[in-house]
Amino acid sequence: MSRQASGLIAWLGQRLTAVYLAIFIAYLFIKFMFDAPVDDQALRAWVANPPVTAALLLFFPILLFHAWVGIRDVFLDYVKIVGVRVVLLALVAFLFLASGLWGFKAIVIAIIKAGIPG
Repeated sequence: MSRQASGLIAWLGQRLTAVYLAIFIAYLFIKFMFDAPVDDQALRAWVANPPVTAALLLFFPILLFHAWVGIRDVFLDYVKIVGVRVVLLALVAFLFLASGLWGFKAIVIAIIKAGIPG
């Protein structure tokens, strides 16, 4: 029963994260297509806007969770040697952790620099 529940939770989590990602990426596309920031300072000011900051800070972990569930399922289905699967999952987990920290750092730096005249 718990294996089925974890599969259902992963399936539902991937679908919910896909909805958020689709909506946010559509928003970004429309925003930058019709109202792109004119310079670096305008971009930083836009990122420092609290709703945008919150959406961006949610975007990275949601994107990484979505990707993790997908890649984990691919590895579980197609990599039959357990040792190789564990190594691959560990490498992907490290890559995702580093990517998430980099994204968080980039957003925080943009927010800090938005208040400092360049």
